[in-house]
Amino acid sequence: MKAYIGIDNGVTGSIAFIGDDKSWFRPVPTHKEQSYIKKKGNITRIDWMALDIMLVHCVSSWGNPKYVRVFIERPMVNSTRFKASMSALRALEATLIAVERIGLSYEYVDSKQWQKVMLPQGCKGTPELKAASMAIGTRLFPEHAEAILKQKDADSLLMAEWARRSGL
Repeated sequence: MKAYIGIDNGVTGSIAFIGDDKSWFRPVPTHKEQSYIKKKGNITRIDWMALDIMLVHCVSSWGNPKYVRVFIERPMVNSTRFKASMSALRALEATLIAVERIGLSYEYVDSKQWQKVMLPQGCKGTPELKAASMAIGTRLFPEHAEAILKQKDADSLLMAEWARRSGL
């Protein structure tokens, strides 16, 4: 009866939808624009309007938004990694705008919560975690294997699957 949306927060993240008999997986839509600092450069931002359309599509394909649960991976915030933290927080704000505009319930998930259940015990470090995510994601969701390999992980799918299996 419930459907689950997992959002791997960030400009390199992904979004996944899992219902009773269907699933869906895409990279989070982004766009580049000139940076707002004095030094010439670009930043990548979440395209919240495109994300909004994706979420509306997921919800409308399910039928009733009150049975759709959204799980957003808590952003990395670390004072020693200022640029990455700012990017993560910008991405979170854009994601929240899209989710809240539609009126979906959501909760934050620490990566360790879903990884402890969905990934092999003892995986440590980004390269090992990403490799395990890809391997398990392509095995559990072979219909999304091409997209998972392109994305280089299945984190949002595995997060949504974790929520489904946990009965959240």
